[in-house]
Amino acid sequence: MPNGEISRDELFDLTAKLVSIDSINPDLVPGSRGEGEIGSFVAQWAQAKGLEVHVEETGLAGRPNVIAVARGSGGGRSLMLNAHMDTVGVAGMENPFRATVRNDTLYGRGSMDTKAALAAFMVAVAAAKEYGLRGDAILTAVVDEEYASVGTEAVVKRWKADAALVGEPTGLQIVIAHKGFAWFEVETRGVAAHGSRPDKGVDSIAKMGRVLVRLEDMGKRLEAGPAHAMLGTGTVHASLISGGQELSSYPAFCRLGIERRTIPGEKPEVVEKDLQDELLLMARQDPAFKADVRFLFSRAPMEVPRNALVVQALAKAFEGVTGRGAEFGGMSAWMDSSLLSTAGIPSVVLGPTGEGLHGDSEWVDLPSVFAVAEVALRLMRDFCS
Repeated sequence: MPNGEISRDELFDLTAKLVSIDSINPDLVPGSRGEGEIGSFVAQWAQAKGLEVHVEETGLAGRPNVIAVARGSGGGRSLMLNAHMDTVGVAGMENPFRATVRNDTLYGRGSMDTKAALAAFMVAVAAAKEYGLRGDAILTAVVDEEYASVGTEAVVKRWKADAALVGEPTGLQIVIAHKGFAWFEVETRGVAAHGSRPDKGVDSIAKMGRVLVRLEDMGKRLEAGPAHAMLGTGTVHASLISGGQELSSYPAFCRLGIERRTIPGEKPEVVEKDLQDELLLMARQDPAFKADVRFLFSRAPMEVPRNALVVQALAKAFEGVTGRGAEFGGMSAWMDSSLLSTAGIPSVVLGPTGEGLHGDSEWVDLPSVFAVAEVALRLMRDFCS
C-alpha cells in the first residue's frame, strides 16, 4: 500500500478482526468481557503504525480508552475522530463474532455499531500520518457508549480539539443534529390495607393509571407542538412500572419510569416542571391523589450549524470522494457527539450503511465503510492543514 493511501483489503480485514473480538458492555450484560481485549488490539495496531498511543483509565476496571494521535507539525487545526468499542449483547444471534462476509456485506455483532466506523477511522488516521499535517488527528476509541458514555466523558476532561467526527451508522448521511433524553420516576402513594377493606385502603396503582392517561395526553400535545426541522418534536413515554406487595392488599406505592426525548432548546428542568404541574393539577382534582416526581438522568440534544467549518469541510470531502452531493439529516437516537459538543468541540456524525442495530442479525455494507475511511482521510487533509 503506498504511503498515505487506504487499502480496501486492510480495512475490511481490520473490520472483521474488530468484530471477532467480544466486547459486550458488562453494564448491559453482567459478566461480559468488556472492552479490555479490543482496547489492547487497537493500541497495539496503532503503535505498529507509528502513532502516538495513550491507554487511559476511565474509572471502569479493565476498560480503558485508547487514544492514537497522528501528531501535526504545528499551526494547524486539530480533529478528533471518535468511535466506541463496546457493543450490546448477542441474545438470539448465531455466531455473533464470526465476522462472516457475503456479497460485500459483513455480518456480526458490532459490525455496524460501531466497529466498522472504528476501523475506518483507524486506517484513516494512520494514513493521515504520512501527509505531514500541521494539526493533530486524534483517534479516540472509547468504552461504555452503549450504557453511560463514561469513555467519552473521560476524553473531554483530558483532550481538546477544534472539531470532531463521530462514527455512528448514519447510512453515509451527514448528521448535524440528534435528540437528547431525560429520565424521571413518578411515585404515587396510597394506603396499604387488607384487600377486604376498601374503606381503609387507597390504591396507588389505580392512581398511577391517571398518570398514564395524562402522560399519553402530554405526548399528543408534544406531537402537535413546535417541531425541529430535522428531528420533529419531543416525545414522552412510560418505560417501567412496579408496585404493590401481594394480591390480597391495597398497594401503598406504585413507581413509573418515564423517558422524555428532547429536541434542541428543551431543558431537563423545564421538562421536570411540566411533569410536576401535571401532578399538582391531578392532586387539586382528587384530594386522595399523592405523587412525587424525581429526576434521574439526562443527556442533552446536539445541533451544529450547517455553516460550521467542520460541517462544510466534511461536505466537501464527501463530495470529493463520492462524486455526489452530501445529504444532511438528524437522528432520534442520542450519541456521544452531544458530550463533545457540550465540551466545546463542534461535532458532526458520519458512518456506514447497515442494518440490525441491536438486533439479532447485524451487518454493514463494506463499500460504505471504505467510503467513510476515504472521506475521513480527505477531511483530515483539508481541515488539519
